[in-house]
Amino acid sequence: MSHRTLDQLAPGESAVIAAIDGPAATARRLMELGLAPGISIELVRRAPLGDPLELRIRRVHLSLRRSQARHVRVRPA
Repeated sequence: MSHRTLDQLAPGESAVIAAIDGPAATARRLMELGLAPGISIELVRRAPLGDPLELRIRRVHLSLRRSQARHVRVRPA
């Protein structure tokens, strides 16, 4: 099964977080925001220029930069 990164989801598409890669500080920050393996996430929309992304995770809306979203690998929901 191939994994995509969070920034590759289409608006309205849901997925499950498979892993968080990247520098330890980035991974720690993403996990502090509630992104962890096994959690369902939905890309709600992209800003007009593509950055940031609006995500829905556990009924909470979260904005994340594309550069950060590239460190989150997801699998189909």
